[in-house]
This record gives sequence, C-alpha cells and structure tokens, in this order.
Amino acid sequence: MSVDGFVRLLLPFHRVWLRRYLALFLALITLGGSLFKASQLPADSYFSNRRNVLNVYFVKFSWGWTVSLLLPFVFTSNYLVQRDVLFAVRRITSCVVGTAVWFLSTRIFHIVENFTGECYEAQNMIVLHEFESLYTCKKQGHLWLGFDISGHSFLLSYCVLIIIEEIAVMNELHKVEQKPGKATSTFVKSLFIALNALLLLWVWMFFCTAVYFHDMSHKIIGTAFGISAWYGTYRFWYKKPFSPGLPPEIGNKNE
Repeated sequence: MSVDGFVRLLLPFHRVWLRRYLALFLALITLGGSLFKASQLPADSYFSNRRNVLNVYFVKFSWGWTVSLLLPFVFTSNYLVQRDVLFAVRRITSCVVGTAVWFLSTRIFHIVENFTGECYEAQNMIVLHEFESLYTCKKQGHLWLGFDISGHSFLLSYCVLIIIEEIAVMNELHKVEQKPGKATSTFVKSLFIALNALLLLWVWMFFCTAVYFHDMSHKIIGTAFGISAWYGTYRFWYKKPFSPGLPPEIGNKNE
C-alpha cells in the first residue's frame, strides 16, 4: 500500500470523539489491568519480562522517540495549514513544555520514592539503616523499597494523549490538499504514519504495564499524572493567548 493509501486508511480514526474519550479509556486499562494482575491470573509471557525488546529499546526511551517524531511533524504540518513560520515555531514549543513536564514529574516520583523508602539487604531483606537514600543504597547493590509511582504509566499515557492531539491536524491538511494547487508532502504523511505506529505501540505497552508490573496504587497515580498533565496543557493552558497554542483548524484560519 502507498503512503497516501495508509494515510486515507488512518484518517477516519482521528475524530473528535477519540480525543474526548481516550483519557477515560487509558484510565480503564489501568484499573482493569491492575485488578487482573491482583487476581494473579495473568500467565508469564514475553511481555512480562522487563528485558523484552520493546521495553528495553522503546519504552525506556519513550519520550525521546515521541518528541523526535513530533518535532518535525508539528512544525511542518502546522506550517502547511497556516503558512506562518512564527505560528509553527510557537507550536513546537509544546514539545519543550512536554519535556519540562516529563522531567519535573519523574523528579517528583524519585523524591517520593526516596522519602518513603528504606534500604534492604537483597537476599535476607534486612533493613540497612546506614543507607538513608535511594542513591547510596543502590550504589552498594542493595534494594530500596519505597512508594514507586509508575513512570511507565505516567509517560506512556502522556505520550499517547499528546500524540493523538497533534496528529489530528492531518484532517485539516487533508482539507487543504483538496484545494487546487495544494499538496501535502510525503515527508509529513510518513511522519503521520510513524506516529500512528508509535501510538499503537505505546497503548500496547501501557496495557502490558497495567497487567504485569507495579502495584495498583502506583499505576493509578502514574496514569493520573499523565492525564492531568495532558488536561492541564491541551484542555486548559493551550487555549490561552500566552501558550504554545492548539493545532490549527481551517475554520479558525484568517485568510
């Protein structure tokens, strides 16, 4: 199938209702997967192993994969709709905001784990009071047990939600393309397809996290952080004048 064929196949899935209910869908995955894990029913599989290829080479670097595809897509697609370089530059600052959210959230998770935990001798599970921080404990090869908010639940849910927000602009580009003399570059279409593939991968690995890893409370709070970060930006701040703004809509374009 050609690039144009893939784009036409994917476009019908990017409707307003999907963006509206995706956060609820992710929350239900976390809750349902956690209850399934608590029932001790899930059997071991390739994806229950933390060393599986997708976890090691993709999930561990999920923000890097996401932003490396979003940056060129957001700039190029927003420019092709608005034909305004400054607008496109303003829009890619959403990736800067996302990076700040990722960094600050993971730091908060680290602080919480450090503050609530204790160091244990790995084999006999004896508390080692001489190691008072996560860093010094793990540096000596011991085990630190604290309240470990799921970074994967946070970041994967956040990545899924911002990708779905940004790639919806392809519906507008499709309208532009129908005008005489207008065309959408193969580069943007290829990025759109790649981001859809990444979206499916993140949803699948989010599901695997819910079923196989972490305690229920850790996953619920991690997912809540991801949904809150998306809601606070795309549903609140980005609607304000002094913000990166939202992806463009043809109806809002001043010609």
